[in-house]
Amino acid sequence: MRRKGVNYAKYGYIFSLPFVLVFLFFSLYPTIYTAVIGFTDLKGMGVRDFKFLVNPFQNFQLILSNPSFQLSLKNTALIWILNFIPQILLALLLTAWFTSHRHKIKGQGVFKVLMYMPNIITAATIAILFNSLFGYPMGPVNDLFKIFGLSETPINFLVQKSTARGIVAFIQFWMWYGYTMLILISGVLGLNPELFEAAEIDGASGIQTFFYITLPNLRTILLFTLITSMIGGLQMFDIPRLFLLGGPDNATLTTSVFIYNQAFSGSYMYNRAAAASMIMFLIISILSAIIFYIMRDKYEAKANKVKKNQIKLLRKAEKDSRRVEV
Repeated sequence: MRRKGVNYAKYGYIFSLPFVLVFLFFSLYPTIYTAVIGFTDLKGMGVRDFKFLVNPFQNFQLILSNPSFQLSLKNTALIWILNFIPQILLALLLTAWFTSHRHKIKGQGVFKVLMYMPNIITAATIAILFNSLFGYPMGPVNDLFKIFGLSETPINFLVQKSTARGIVAFIQFWMWYGYTMLILISGVLGLNPELFEAAEIDGASGIQTFFYITLPNLRTILLFTLITSMIGGLQMFDIPRLFLLGGPDNATLTTSVFIYNQAFSGSYMYNRAAAASMIMFLIISILSAIIFYIMRDKYEAKANKVKKNQIKLLRKAEKDSRRVEV
């Protein structure tokens, strides 16, 4: 007798249904609505009626030609680069240290918690903290400069463009390097331990093991880290907004702060804010595609290409044989 099988697929659909509903109402619908109003004349608080523009790309043209938006793009890219490069380097160094089979670090849990701690502190708290640290004319940083003889007069860090960008970049680095480290450590712990044992037996040093075994096998994790960091960096909002309000002289004005100002800071130009959001969506999509292409597995891509060519040749041979038979 055939035993009746149990189909568990329906339970998967049932459990995933709440997420699908929340995503449709709170993510997909606002995204589509934002894309639509980018082609309209929607302005003003409480206004619901809008008309599509005669030139549908007018808002996009205005945003792209706006000097403030162009400056915000430059600021966002610069601040992201300044915080991501040291962030990934320190995260990789700590990952190699914590996952080393030769140096078994004691108390790893405590170190990881302390390094991840800045990521769970609210942005408002961090903004207040660093505002106090770099206070003028009195503040801990200015006091240290005076003690070590680096500056006799107090420095107003928050009114200089270069130092303001540097502080925001450092805050972003300080907040996220622990998260990046934990992601990379998780990737290393998921690798086959026999690879490291074989390298140790062959006499490979710790540096050789890291560069020739760990890094190549972390390609997927590094890709995930790079993509998520880029998206987060291009959407940087809370620290520049709460810490310096985009100043001084728009030195820390990021694209997200620019979009917020367009939509909610008095002007209520929802159509232009929506257009700027869609432009950023396109920029993120293009950059993500480029990163995926650069970090692809070239050997796997070549193998897939050879396989496709072989399939084409087989199909062509089958067609030719059928023609001969006819």
